[in-house]
Amino acid sequence: MTHMPQISRRFFLTTAAAASGGLALGFHLPQGVAAAGAAPGPAEVTAWVVIQPDDAVIIRVARSEMGQGITTSLPMLVAEELQCDWSKVRFEFPSPEENLRRKRAWGEMSTGGSRSVRTSQEYLRKAGAAAREMLIAAAAAQWGVPAAECQAANSIITHKASGRTLRYGEVAEAASKLPPPSEPKLKDPKDWTLLGTPQKRLDTLEKVTGKPIYGIDVRVPNMLYAAIVQCPVFGGTPKSYDETKIRGLKGVRQVVQLPNAVAVVADSWWQAKTAVDALPVTWDEGQSGKVSSTSIAEFLRAGLAAADAAVIRKDGDVDATLASAAKRIEAEYGAPFLSHATMEPQNCTAHVTPDKVEVWVSTQSGEAALAAAAAAAEVPPEKVVVHKTMLGGGFGRRGAVQDYVHQAVLVAKAVGHPVKLLWTREEDIRHDFYRPVAMAKFTAGLDTTGMPVGWRVRVTGPSILANLFPQRLTNGVDQSFANGFTDEMAYNVPNYEVGYAMRTTHVPVGFWRSVNHSQNGFFRESFIDEMAQAAGQDPYQYRRKLLSKDPVRLAVLDAAAQKAGWGNPTASGVSRGIALVEAYGSLCAQVAEVSVGGKGEVRVHRVVASLNTGHVVNPEILRAQTESAIVYGLSAALYGAITIENGRVQQGNFDDYEMLRLADMPVVETVLAPSGGFWGGGGEIGVPPLAPAVCNAIFAATGKRIRSLPLKGQDLKRV
Repeated sequence: MTHMPQISRRFFLTTAAAASGGLALGFHLPQGVAAAGAAPGPAEVTAWVVIQPDDAVIIRVARSEMGQGITTSLPMLVAEELQCDWSKVRFEFPSPEENLRRKRAWGEMSTGGSRSVRTSQEYLRKAGAAAREMLIAAAAAQWGVPAAECQAANSIITHKASGRTLRYGEVAEAASKLPPPSEPKLKDPKDWTLLGTPQKRLDTLEKVTGKPIYGIDVRVPNMLYAAIVQCPVFGGTPKSYDETKIRGLKGVRQVVQLPNAVAVVADSWWQAKTAVDALPVTWDEGQSGKVSSTSIAEFLRAGLAAADAAVIRKDGDVDATLASAAKRIEAEYGAPFLSHATMEPQNCTAHVTPDKVEVWVSTQSGEAALAAAAAAAEVPPEKVVVHKTMLGGGFGRRGAVQDYVHQAVLVAKAVGHPVKLLWTREEDIRHDFYRPVAMAKFTAGLDTTGMPVGWRVRVTGPSILANLFPQRLTNGVDQSFANGFTDEMAYNVPNYEVGYAMRTTHVPVGFWRSVNHSQNGFFRESFIDEMAQAAGQDPYQYRRKLLSKDPVRLAVLDAAAQKAGWGNPTASGVSRGIALVEAYGSLCAQVAEVSVGGKGEVRVHRVVASLNTGHVVNPEILRAQTESAIVYGLSAALYGAITIENGRVQQGNFDDYEMLRLADMPVVETVLAPSGGFWGGGGEIGVPPLAPAVCNAIFAATGKRIRSLPLKGQDLKRV
């Protein structure tokens, strides 16, 4: 691959950049007040809202768009309170460096943890309400009437007594000069007219016509290309390389040694890749060259019985209850490392000059990218400019930018040219920040009716926080590793204990879509089914009993079961499984309909998902996110596993790290059951229930209990 296809707008942008000496993919901040004698321009009413004379409304989106639709849902939050004409709304990304200069006027720019709506909804709605009140005040001042006599709707301010009107574009400049109200009044949810309604995404047309710029598309004048080879064993470093072997290759400019890698810079990326493939590199693999998946599993299993496990929740007396229980059951579960496998491999374009550092990057955290670039170039953050692009997938991977952004800046600094660093698919899969490998051991005591009266949970595995954010540990303990067993624990078990034994390996771990809920949801909901089996009860009805005092969770469970027709006959050979998970302030129950062939082949025919996110901004986006989560979760459940041999990842591309094929996609039916009263996340909650629902259905079909993933390679023939 030497060049990406040049679609008209991209070619125009590149050509224009060559003429102007740079390529700006962000936006320039409007001045608000037009220069004397100039035609009126756009006015920044608040940091979030810019209104043009023709009533076009630009709403700024501080988060990153990676397919989840926040460039529509976040503007909807503002527009609902702004009372503007939705058909005239578009979005722009504020730049991280401008956020820094303006003392974080747009707040946090990180995108992950299903936080885009749930943690920013209040200040975004207030931004819209403040702008509305300022526009009304400006119109009232022009008319010389009290603001209380005016109202706004559909981008028009009306003086109720006289019937006079002014468009937003006519008063925006005057409004921009007014102080924003400190506590603008927000609408009651019952009065919403935009929120909760299905609206077309603002980015769809441009995406299907190839207009948005992704990191992989970036072209800047005089740009060179870099390909990279990193030490195959994590933590290793290059000892030596023989540059003479590639010196005569066409287009090769320079070899740059990095702390854990070697990069080749050339006139085209294919030339760089060909050269780096031919470059002999000798590695110092460090102390981890003999580590394997087997040794890691032994290390973790020892943690299940270790005395150093930190008890992070304890209710009642579990020991006494287990000793006196009518029945006692135990099980051990496991889940592997998982790669993010984003469609767009990691990449970054960088240009380092004496005056500034510029980077063009697909990132889930523009501020983190800025910090990484500043650290690599050894300059103050104020000298860094970050051009955020669209993301070709994130899933948590592009929140960890300290590797590919850092590398790109170091290479660009070394060669003195703008350089686009692009990882191969193999480098991307073999040098990820993986979903942690994990194990869990459960011991439960049941009473004479089969209900749990005591439950001990032990989980073990490497900590994401210890790897990326050690300052967030609580007394040295990563309580988030037990997510799904602690505060989010839905079921009523009077004697309950959760312990975590942190076991750090040399494999780097990071945030993966739904993070620790992904494996813990599988562990917990599978074991709930084991309890139901031991009690001789239907798994759905068993959960209903456990949730008898929790009507909110029970309603979500019931909605999925009823939509799926639980209790009604299925098609021949098809069995059902059910699961319920709480995460990111939301609830999701899923029912999977699954068949298992005579040779053990699994087919998921249908998934019914019921969600309660409290409030829903755009139901169509939430349904799309649920379908996306099911694709992602099913790929992992069926095929996903990163395995280690001789200290290195064995997988490298989609031939051995498989994705779900279109032909294998089940029918997905999403039931939205919002209760109101809270704001939950929608992007990740659909992942955790999928694997246990499928595996519980496999048990119903075959009598085989699945306690480890993936399903590929397991003997699933009926017992």
